[in-house]
Amino acid sequence: MPLPSGVARISVRAMANDILPSALRILDQLIAFDTVSRNSNLDCLHWIASYLAEYGVAARILPDESGTKANLYATCGPMVEGGIILSGHSDVVPVDGQDWASDPFILTERGGQLFGRGTCDMKGFIALALATVPHFVTGTRPVHLAISHDEEVGCKGAPAMIAAMVRDLPHVHAAIIGEPTMMQPVNGHKGIVVHEVTVTGHRAHSSLTHLGLSANMVAVELMHMLADLSRALFDSPRIDERFEPAHATLTIGQISGGTASNILAAECRFVFDLRTPPSENPEAILAPFIAECAEISAQMAAAFPNTGIEIRRISGTPPLMPEEASAAEALIRRLTGDNRPATAVPYAAEAGQFQQAGFSTIICGPGSIEQAHQANEFIALDQMAKGAEFMARLADFCRQG
Repeated sequence: MPLPSGVARISVRAMANDILPSALRILDQLIAFDTVSRNSNLDCLHWIASYLAEYGVAARILPDESGTKANLYATCGPMVEGGIILSGHSDVVPVDGQDWASDPFILTERGGQLFGRGTCDMKGFIALALATVPHFVTGTRPVHLAISHDEEVGCKGAPAMIAAMVRDLPHVHAAIIGEPTMMQPVNGHKGIVVHEVTVTGHRAHSSLTHLGLSANMVAVELMHMLADLSRALFDSPRIDERFEPAHATLTIGQISGGTASNILAAECRFVFDLRTPPSENPEAILAPFIAECAEISAQMAAAFPNTGIEIRRISGTPPLMPEEASAAEALIRRLTGDNRPATAVPYAAEAGQFQQAGFSTIICGPGSIEQAHQANEFIALDQMAKGAEFMARLADFCRQG
């Protein structure tokens, strides 16, 4: 299909040279927004919407139930079949307790590296996609931008956006999730389920243990059971060599309980996550633990009414699985020229959610996951340059129809 009237064809190299400096300016803006998951991301999304409007692109902002966070998606180019989704999350992990050499919310260059919270995970990818919008809008194949909230706390935000995109968009050719992979294709990630366990006890003086029931003491027993399960998983046979570790993993990430050392705790709460390769069923792994909790809870209630154990699933993210004759993987091969076998990663991401919704999905983005979630997070300038070339090739692919 020909380019729209009045639009001159420029080379991929010229496009990449145009995209990179623009992406760095945009990244500077994005890093300045403190979008740690506990905070609102609305200011960041409104800035992005204003930027898109400059190129005639209308953004849809989908608030969550609280109205303090939102997803954003937008279509660059014609609303026709065969589009490409570029997806990234706007939220970042906290910087609390981390020793940064510079302000984490001011983009700082040192030695060919760009430092700031979210530079590689994953505002660098978002900045590259936004910088390419002036080229995407001239294409004959659409590019759909998708920016979510609350990925870092269990991939909670994306499902509502994905459902809206399934409903509103013509058939999509491929979805590219721009998590940091050093611009190499990743066609598999683990699934994750996160559960909150709340133990309700019965207060009494700590010297009169027969008159009460310590929620902390019960919780310790439950956590010991989970620790045993974690060790059993660690010692189990390697199930999927594409992952490291090559088996399911379980960790307890948060614990809180009790009010004083001389009071039997009325409540104890802890949160654990279970990460599983695609071949493993998390419900089956947890079934014995949940059954044991139900039995202990009944014993507690028989001794002290209104005590017991509640297990609540906070979030769940499906795994990403390799696809037969994957359109997304074929596209990444074409854009990157990388013919090495696609890899798998042990972390969970929104890719599994896009795939579950019916999109052919792949993960590919600039930067290394090894730099994410820690002090002095950075993305290398050469990775941003590779990302700019990738986006230029994508824009060229889309203008060819």
